[in-house]
Amino acid sequence: MKVLHVITSLKIGGAEKLVVQMITAMRKQGIKVDVCVFNGERTHFMEELETTGCTIYRLGTSYYNPSYIFKLSKIIKNYDIVHTHNSSPQLFAAIANVVITKKAHLITTEHNTDNRKRHFKCIHGVDRWMYSQYKTIICISEETAHNLKNYLGKKWLLKHGMGQIVTILNGIDVQCFKNATPTIKKEEKWAIVMVAAFRPQKDHLTLLRAMKHLPDDFELWLVGDGEMRVQIENEIKRLCLEKRIHLFGNRTDVPGILKAADIVVLSSNWEGFGLAAVEGMAAGKPVIASDVDGLKQIVEGYGLIFERGNDVDLASQIKLLSIDSQMYNDVSKKCVERAQIFSIDKMMEQITARYFML
Repeated sequence: MKVLHVITSLKIGGAEKLVVQMITAMRKQGIKVDVCVFNGERTHFMEELETTGCTIYRLGTSYYNPSYIFKLSKIIKNYDIVHTHNSSPQLFAAIANVVITKKAHLITTEHNTDNRKRHFKCIHGVDRWMYSQYKTIICISEETAHNLKNYLGKKWLLKHGMGQIVTILNGIDVQCFKNATPTIKKEEKWAIVMVAAFRPQKDHLTLLRAMKHLPDDFELWLVGDGEMRVQIENEIKRLCLEKRIHLFGNRTDVPGILKAADIVVLSSNWEGFGLAAVEGMAAGKPVIASDVDGLKQIVEGYGLIFERGNDVDLASQIKLLSIDSQMYNDVSKKCVERAQIFSIDKMMEQITARYFML
């Protein structure tokens, strides 16, 4: 069995990290797995995959070039299963396989509870056709599956079958985060950390504004980079927080950074799952997350939840943990226990089982 994963890029992000974990684990199992990326910019994730012997097809430097359809068709014909991630790979691979190649079995992973194209009715028909070309649609949470089914509608579900959409929860290497050694020597301050790409989905601005409500013995570490970097830097300056907020960029030592911090925050506007929250839990830290579908169901009852976009509420939750040591320890313990159910091994067993069913 030969498997090809197709994704927009291998930059820092939850979907990208998941693909790297999946390919690495599958190759260790003896499955021939390669990857095709639309934006072929070299990244740490790409270098990590190269050490496994994985072939990496780099189609160009953009995300939405229609010429990729023809490039994909030439690659797809050499594989039994094509597993796509993100919107443009989902569509382009479906067209390439169905219209040109007509050979590979298609499977896709839905990583979010929502996306921009669902808000444009003019492309809903194309979207429904695209999803109908996939043998299996893997959703990374129950909320992701629920929202996708609502979007596709009863008529689509009756025609193509409910069994086409399945839920397989994301997984991480729990022990890697649990046993990590701190890689940052922090000052005598409360260190808050958020690991996320700098894009609108993650809503870093709410977290920055929350810092303005916290005293000077709190500092913020932002791990990641992306399209909103300039806007984030400008907001830091506007709030006069340059001395208390540290931009670490993309890092390869995320487990060690989480282990060194005191509190993990994920302030997203929307999430399919919230892999960064689970990683923070596994590192033994209390996690505070926004009350959005996908993320809320992971954290609520274990970590703390704040109202999305409400910087005052977020600051209040952070203060609660800092002034009540018993609460801090109790929340941390619950978070560690919660992380145990999100095992990379369990996730991989379910995914490979789906492959062999095709």
